[in-house]
Amino acid sequence: KTYFKHSGYVGSTTFTKLDHMRRTHPQRIVEKAVWGMLPKNRLGRAIIKHLKVYNGEDHPHSAQQPKTLEF
Repeated sequence: KTYFKHSGYVGSTTFTKLDHMRRTHPQRIVEKAVWGMLPKNRLGRAIIKHLKVYNGEDHPHSAQQPKTLEF
């Protein structure tokens, strides 16, 4: 899988492989997958602001007893 981004300038397309994303920013893989399923309007942007993805088991929400999802 390859992710790409473009700034709008000619020749500025940047491609990133999935294994590189997994090593550098693994939370962005889940964020991009969720964003792809949401509507691309004001409601989708409001929903994505509430998404919280963390690397590993350390997170600041331990008092709320969150449940771990296994993929």
